[in-house]
Amino acid sequence: FSPQHLDDDAVSGSNWITENNVQHSLSQATKTTRKPYCGYAQQTLSKREQAEQESLLAAIQWPKPPDGKIAFAQSTDPTRSDFVIVKPSRFFKVGDQLEVLVRMKDFRGKPKQYGGDYLQARIHSPALKAGAAGRIVDCHNGLYKVFFTLLWPGEVKVSVSLVHPSEAIQVLLRLREERPDRVYFKSSFKSGRYSETTECNVCLPGGLPVCNFTDLYTGEPWFCYKPRKLSCASRISHAKGGYLKGLLTQEESLFFQSDVNIKRPILSSGPDSVIVKPKAFTDSSSMDRAEDPTASPSGYYYEDQWRSRTHWIHNFNKSDDITECLQGKVIHLFGDSTIRQWFEYLTAFVPDLVEFNLGSPKNVGPFMSVDLKHNILLKFRCHGPPIRFSTVFSSELRYIANELNGIVGGRNTIIAITIWSHFSTFPVEVYIRRLRNIRRAIIQLLDRSPKTLIVIRTANVQELGPEVSLFNSDWYSFQLDSVMRKMFSGIAVHFVDAWEMSVAHYLPHNLHPNEIIVKNQIDAFLSYVCPLQT
Repeated sequence: FSPQHLDDDAVSGSNWITENNVQHSLSQATKTTRKPYCGYAQQTLSKREQAEQESLLAAIQWPKPPDGKIAFAQSTDPTRSDFVIVKPSRFFKVGDQLEVLVRMKDFRGKPKQYGGDYLQARIHSPALKAGAAGRIVDCHNGLYKVFFTLLWPGEVKVSVSLVHPSEAIQVLLRLREERPDRVYFKSSFKSGRYSETTECNVCLPGGLPVCNFTDLYTGEPWFCYKPRKLSCASRISHAKGGYLKGLLTQEESLFFQSDVNIKRPILSSGPDSVIVKPKAFTDSSSMDRAEDPTASPSGYYYEDQWRSRTHWIHNFNKSDDITECLQGKVIHLFGDSTIRQWFEYLTAFVPDLVEFNLGSPKNVGPFMSVDLKHNILLKFRCHGPPIRFSTVFSSELRYIANELNGIVGGRNTIIAITIWSHFSTFPVEVYIRRLRNIRRAIIQLLDRSPKTLIVIRTANVQELGPEVSLFNSDWYSFQLDSVMRKMFSGIAVHFVDAWEMSVAHYLPHNLHPNEIIVKNQIDAFLSYVCPLQT
């Protein structure tokens, strides 16, 4: 994370916004109160939108430790904590529930008395390349229950890890509310041979004149400081500016140590595996199905192949199978680099699908691949700001909702969307508004063209260190993903559960999951496009 410093006229990081939106400036000793240009503070919501937002925020409320500062020694220590399998030697068969009790202790070895730690858990059988995620229940007293559904026979091992202690989550919460500027952006303005660069964000501290780039259709807010000599209309590009340093106090930084309390395993104090017997053959076909789309887990790996419990997945192992499935179709991929992986995978794997060079910046897009023989068009376009991409031309800076409004739709139109990672540094209201706009556009599109297929790829987990955690922690992603799933439930969209597919797999977590995981995402996606005729 090396913030590339902006031009001198773009003051970076000298201002921040506190909860009550009072403006503090570090440069002046006199604290002047100014009205910040805060996009999310100024939105006017209908009664229904307000009620939905409140219920979404209530649903992701996180348990708080008791008031007052908690010393590092009293924070959660994964090494001293442990878990036990409830009744490990009982007779388990496929389809049964497995319950695990996790007991948290602090660095002095004392049991924790409150909850709020963020855990991830999975069951797995390495020899079978099988794995599934667990469901974690916080008992708010230092104990956690983890529930697993046993979905394959054999020896099944339990793994639990502490992603962040509750004390670290409180820091992440504070940063999300108070430091939405911790990733900053910039735009270049150009006229003839003269150019200027200024800082941009969803929310800019007041005091300096700004350019208001709020979108006219969606009302999505975006602001840049006004260039000194150029007009706002001369903006030519958007880019990430950098990441602020020095966000934590000395004490707070102790809660974010790679080999101490970020994604550390919690070990069992007894057996850490159980033996699972096969189910009687009579009901083998129905055992792993769960009609409920919110089923936990939503699927599992077996022999490195993801099996969904909500829809039949078949494997597209040959490029011909993909060609046959996509023949005559237009596929629009919208979102961040984690769905750009789909574009890259399909273009590389299917020989007749050839990238057409649009001259777009590498990794940014837009991108397009064409198969003239089978009449397939595959397109990728990134979502609108905030987006931490190197350089996006202003004319290519488009919001998904507006793009959807320009699509006719129909049974040969496939749309896949993912939007999450670039929103982790902002208050959740910013994300809720974005999804509300996208959802409205989806509902209108399905209304005019009900046969259009729309797939949402969820967030996924990633490798975390002390820096990454402050900007892109899995905890932020988990909160946003929970909001997304609630907002898109009950409309005719399908999900590819990239979250569980990254938690349940044996490979190390990565923001851009490994190719075998991407292949499984693509299989899940294409199984919606071309369901098996049964």
